[in-house]
Amino acid sequence: MSKPNLIYVFADQLRYFSLGYSGDANALTPNIDALARESTDLCQAVSGHPVCAPYRASLFTGKYTTSTGMVINEIRMNPHHHTFADVLNENGYETAYIGKWHLYAAELGNHYDPKNSYIPKGPDRLGFNDYFAAYNFRHEYEPGIAYYHLDSPEKIFYDKYEPDAQVDMTIEQLKRLSSSEKPFALFLSIGTPHDPWVPENVPAEYLERFRDKDFSLPPNYLPDNDPHADAWARLSYEERQELPEWMRVYYAMVANLDDNIGRLLNAIREMGLDQNSIIVFTSDHGELFGAHGRRAKNIFYDEAVRVPFLIRWKDHLKEGVKRDFIFNTVDIMPSLLSMMGLPVPKEVEGCDLSSCIKGESDTEAGALMMCTGPTAIFGDGQEWRAIRTKKYTYAVFKSDGQELLFDDQEDPFQMNNLAEKKEYQSIKEDLKKQMYGKMDAINDHFEKNSFYEKNWIRDRIILRTATLDPENIS
Repeated sequence: MSKPNLIYVFADQLRYFSLGYSGDANALTPNIDALARESTDLCQAVSGHPVCAPYRASLFTGKYTTSTGMVINEIRMNPHHHTFADVLNENGYETAYIGKWHLYAAELGNHYDPKNSYIPKGPDRLGFNDYFAAYNFRHEYEPGIAYYHLDSPEKIFYDKYEPDAQVDMTIEQLKRLSSSEKPFALFLSIGTPHDPWVPENVPAEYLERFRDKDFSLPPNYLPDNDPHADAWARLSYEERQELPEWMRVYYAMVANLDDNIGRLLNAIREMGLDQNSIIVFTSDHGELFGAHGRRAKNIFYDEAVRVPFLIRWKDHLKEGVKRDFIFNTVDIMPSLLSMMGLPVPKEVEGCDLSSCIKGESDTEAGALMMCTGPTAIFGDGQEWRAIRTKKYTYAVFKSDGQELLFDDQEDPFQMNNLAEKKEYQSIKEDLKKQMYGKMDAINDHFEKNSFYEKNWIRDRIILRTATLDPENIS
């Protein structure tokens, strides 16, 4: 049998809970819901570091943040890893990448300067050596404002809403790729539904669909900011008043995303690519919208870490089934490579869970999750580690040692902290042992953010990682 293609589509800030198939009555996602019925649904997939750049670094290396060095956003990735795309290249695949990258800028802000938005050909593309139509990051999606680069710093502006244009580009590339004898892997990174959630950032017809929808504050909403929140996670009084309207724009963006997923899947079928392609739909992390006194991500609560992960491979994976093992970001690369019959680099830290995806086995192992600093500035005080199993979330903050323990099955909104309850002490200690064991295995010493700034990073460029000797970095 020929090697399977891989079509990997991931949204930005799309949480598991904001889709029709996961039970959200406000969501208008018929195409994604249909895909769920045709896919294996990894219904307990989590984002191991729920922030844009750390997620992407782990996706492409199979390593945790404490090994990639991508400890915050808006720093430049060290390219000296054996990456997902490297393995694909070594095994005869053609690669294509479209959309948001978020692993290259070495400056806080100034997103539109080509020195930050353009990723030059070479090692900084992490092995994506073929078609590469990307931008580092920004969050404006309007035609004439949103743009991308090919192989020069020249800005190429979209002539339509960015996700619409990106799916057009993806379909065009799939037609090209399918005409070749070579297998291919295409990654599409769509920027929505990431904020800003303002009306001009989504087509009016999608916002109109939600005109009469009622968006209320979440059941675990707190009126005061979480004391562990960084500047990106805190909410002002004025922002709290805007939360329902933010949600309206967010869900409109998701509806547009859904239409585009429908267009893409139809094109895949028409080209016959569904016969031998692994198709993935997922997201990098979620969004809190005031839950637990926070907005944004970068926290262990389910609104931030739970992401959709739908995987379809015709005649190889069962359709319409849920697999409830915990699937972490670092597990994606080794699991997909294994399913494709490709070697997994020995330095990968995630687990090959392909047999669990296929339903041939199961695992009770939990996922190590982490925060190594604020979202995009250096500073100490926000660091945490957590472990999530099928039933529990255990977490601890470095700054004050506060522990949290939630029974996620009995308390899905994580409102009842069990960490100090006598009857849960043995469970808490067992989870702590598992968590620190996973940390020890990857030499994660629960350092402060300033440790990395001082020892690993210069001028917002990562010079050192846990698996690389800085003496040998050119």
